[in-house]
This record gives sequence, structure tokens and C-alpha cells, in this order.
Amino acid sequence: MSIRNIAAVILLFVAAPFFNVCMTKADEQEPKKSAETLYRLGCNYFYGIGTLENKTEAVKYWKKAAEKGHAKAQYNLSQCYGMGSGVSKDDQEAVKWCRLAAQQGYADAQFSLASCYGYGIGVNKDAQEAVKWFRLASQQGHAKAQFCLGVCYNNGYGITKDAQEAVKWYRKAAKQGEASAQYNLGNCYRSGEGIEKDLNEAVRWYRKAAEQGLAQAQFNLGVCYYTGDGVPKDLSKAIQWCCKAADQGYAEAQFSLGISYRDGDGVEKDKEKAVEWFRKAAQQGYEPAIDALKELGEE
Repeated sequence: MSIRNIAAVILLFVAAPFFNVCMTKADEQEPKKSAETLYRLGCNYFYGIGTLENKTEAVKYWKKAAEKGHAKAQYNLSQCYGMGSGVSKDDQEAVKWCRLAAQQGYADAQFSLASCYGYGIGVNKDAQEAVKWFRLASQQGHAKAQFCLGVCYNNGYGITKDAQEAVKWYRKAAKQGEASAQYNLGNCYRSGEGIEKDLNEAVRWYRKAAEQGLAQAQFNLGVCYYTGDGVPKDLSKAIQWCCKAADQGYAEAQFSLGISYRDGDGVEKDKEKAVEWFRKAAQQGYEPAIDALKELGEE
């Protein structure tokens, strides 16, 4: 063994007790760390900030912080259990930690807990409990919760059906940029459900959602341009918006494009393109497209 190697071995034996003492002291100090410090350590491990990404270590620190009552750690821990990230998937544990965060008023947790009750994930389905937690999150300005509360009022899910209340909550979420709420608010203005019918307003809200990439809104906006409802009739723009929705796989838009190419309505007549779009919609089980293919002898 070389002198260098002998020196390294001696150093190892001399230094080992020192390192053990340091580690022991660190372990002893672990419980003394604040919940916020533990939470941030968990974030560092989860996202790989200043260290290698390690979901298991993230869960370890979030759990320590959660046990100290840190709401964000409780919520993050619930998400890890829900997704099986850094820990074995366990919906009941997810709900347990989510509830603790929700009870502290953490809006994201309230929304997630409401969703669990709505879908029966980790708990029995309970529409009234879902509405309760959606409302608590909504009152804190949580846009997705506001949208969901609007849906509950619109459908009478867990609460008495009330179209005007549905519009109220859709509007709150829509003003925050929630695309699905903008789309639903557009539908309300278009149909006059819960609010006075106003096609111009319907188009305005459809456009906001469509510009965010919501396929349903893109298609409805295209229909408005096709019919001239709330906007000057413009077949070119109708096709443009319909194409955007169709390219995202929206079956009704794909079928409508097929009709346009079949009949030469707004585009040059093209049977091959018509069949192509009909087939895309038919592959999703869209019955009118299946029938259209049969009529063209392209089953």
C-alpha cells in the first residue's frame, strides 16, 4: 500500500467519528427545524432546486412539515399520495392530508377535496359536501372552484338548481380567465338561460375562451360566424375557427368540416377531404359522421 493510500485510510478513521457526530447533531436538530424550513426543503427535493431531484425525500420533508400543521405541505403531501409520486398511491391518505389543509382554509386543498367528494376518490361520493368545499374555495376567489360551483347550480348537483346563480359564478371565474367558465357564460348569453339573451356577449365570451385554445368555444365561435349570430356573417372565419377545433380532435367540428367539403360550403368542394374529416369524427363514435360515410359509400 502506498504512503498516499495509508494516509487516506488513517484520515478516514480519524475523521469518521467527526462525521458521525455531525450527522447525529443534524438528526437531533431535524425536529427543531421550523415547518416552513421543512416545507422548503421538500420543495427543493421535489423540483431539484440546488440538489438532485428526489421525490421520496420531498415527501419525507413535506410529511414532517405537514405533521407540524403546515397547510401547503399538507396539500402537497396529499397530491403526492394521490398521484403516487415519491410514495405509494393511496387515495385515502391523500384525502386525509387534503382535508387538514382545507380545514386551515387553503383554497387549492378545498377545491381538491370538493373534487374528491364529487368523483368519489378516497371518500364516498357526496354532492352536498362537494358543493360545500367548492363554495369555500370560491369565496376565496379560486377560479376553478367558482366554475365548478356554477356547474353545480346549473345542473342542480348537490344544491337547488338556479340558473342565475350559475351565471354569477361563471362570470366570477370567467373574469379571472377560466376558459371553461368563459365558454359556459357564452352559452348562457346565447340561450338566455339565467340571463337576458345577448348574442354579442355570447360571441365576446366565446372568443375569449377560443383564444385560449378551448375547442368547444372555437367551434361555437365558428358557428356564430357561419350563422351571423352576434357577429357579421363570414364563412372564411367560420371555417378558420372550425379548423382550429377540428385539429384538436373535436368531433362535431370535424363532422362540420366534412359537411363543408362535401357541399363546397365556404371551401372548395372536395370529396376526399370530406371523407377524411368524416372518418376522423367517426373514429370517435360520432354517429352523424358514421352515417355521412355510409351515404358516400365509404364505410
